[in-house]
Amino acid sequence: MTRAQYDLFATQADLLPSEPASYAPDPVRVRGKLNAVLDQLRKAQTMPWDNKTRARQQLVFPQMTRVLPPEEAQQFLLSFDRELQRLG
Repeated sequence: MTRAQYDLFATQADLLPSEPASYAPDPVRVRGKLNAVLDQLRKAQTMPWDNKTRARQQLVFPQMTRVLPPEEAQQFLLSFDRELQRLG
C-alpha cells in the first residue's frame, strides 16, 4: 500500500501523480488498423457493419488518420469514402 492509502486524510497531491500520463499513438500501428478496416471493406460484397458500427467507424477512422502525414491521411480517407460509397 502507498502512504496515501494508509492516510485517510491524504491531500490531493498525495493521491494524484504530478504529471498526467501521456499517450503518443504509434503511426505504424495506426496504419495497420486503418489498413485492416479498408481490407474488410474491400473484401465485402455488401456492407459488413450494422448502422451503429458504421457510424462509429465513420467517426473513428478520420480521427485515426490525424496521426499520419497529411498526404497519407488524405489517401486513407479517400479510400475509406470510396469503399463506403461502393457498399452503399
